[in-house]
Amino acid sequence: MTTDSLFQPFALKSLRLKNRIVMAPMTRSFSPGGVPTEGVAAYYRRRAAGDVGLILTEGTVIGRPASSNDPAIPRIHGDDALAGWQGVVQHVHEAGGRIAPQIWHMGIVKPHASGWLPPTPMEGPAGLVLPAQEGGAAMSEADIQATIAAFAQSAADAKRLGFDAIELHGAHGYLIDQFFWPGTNTRTDAWGGATIAERSRFAVEVVRAVRQAVGEDFVIILRLSQWKQQDFAARLAETPAEMEAWLGPLAEAGVDIFHCSQRRFWEAEFEGSDLNFAGWAKKLTGRATITVGSVGLSGEFIAAFGGESSSPASLDELLRRHARGDFDLVAVGRALISDPEWVRKVRDGRTDELRDFSRAALAELV
Repeated sequence: MTTDSLFQPFALKSLRLKNRIVMAPMTRSFSPGGVPTEGVAAYYRRRAAGDVGLILTEGTVIGRPASSNDPAIPRIHGDDALAGWQGVVQHVHEAGGRIAPQIWHMGIVKPHASGWLPPTPMEGPAGLVLPAQEGGAAMSEADIQATIAAFAQSAADAKRLGFDAIELHGAHGYLIDQFFWPGTNTRTDAWGGATIAERSRFAVEVVRAVRQAVGEDFVIILRLSQWKQQDFAARLAETPAEMEAWLGPLAEAGVDIFHCSQRRFWEAEFEGSDLNFAGWAKKLTGRATITVGSVGLSGEFIAAFGGESSSPASLDELLRRHARGDFDLVAVGRALISDPEWVRKVRDGRTDELRDFSRAALAELV
């Protein structure tokens, strides 16, 4: 199938993209002390020069004492880190690219392999790292309000630095997702509840605060997933009605684009339809969506990070779904770690030049 549909421009509010291909956010841990380096800037610049439509940065953490479990993950607070990000933005823009930071709070996660610990206990909705397994502190009302304010401050700083949009990380079992998930949100106050709509209150308030901080014309992307790093089989919405109850209030609060994370983009979300997560999100909310999940590679990314190699795979099913209008944008992850020229090779039909992905690619910024 022709790839022409992937190379049509995309415009939404102030965001203008040359094509429909997004670099997925992927943690690299090459920012000592949380400060993005010249090497990080050059890494993103190469993808911009390779004609990626929109670069989503690796997750970059907000100004909470325990927002990260890894000191080499970048921050998006503090003068030194913000200056580093300003350099990244400048490099990307000089190469003709567009870039948005993925703004992140990990919540309660397992300690980093290095043994490094944040200065205060990790925080989450109910102190749980897994269902019925404690791993940190339950957030107080003051903690919740301070965290919402920290998300908004980082978004405002991102706009001031010249980023073209922002993405909130609400997926994969991290803080925002820990509020969504009944396995980690067992609160009995207004931040918990029996339904996904009730448990979405924290995310809704984060989005509202971010919208107020960045204004109406600045695009807010929200990354979501059903699966968690803690449980690949977890599901927040078992039916389209439940998904509508989850996503509808987030759209009303100010989300412009839903970034719908699946391990395999071609898998149907609900029985009776072949629509994937991004397809259902667009159908139910009317908002633009990004699909992601093993695009262009033979193996899915969890197995890849465990050591399994992947080889280039056909894009025909992706193109079929995109041409049908299921989603607006396509996020590519591992293929762009291995090859900053992936977009141009796909556009030009040079599929014989596409590279395999192996875990060794994670050891350096190519």
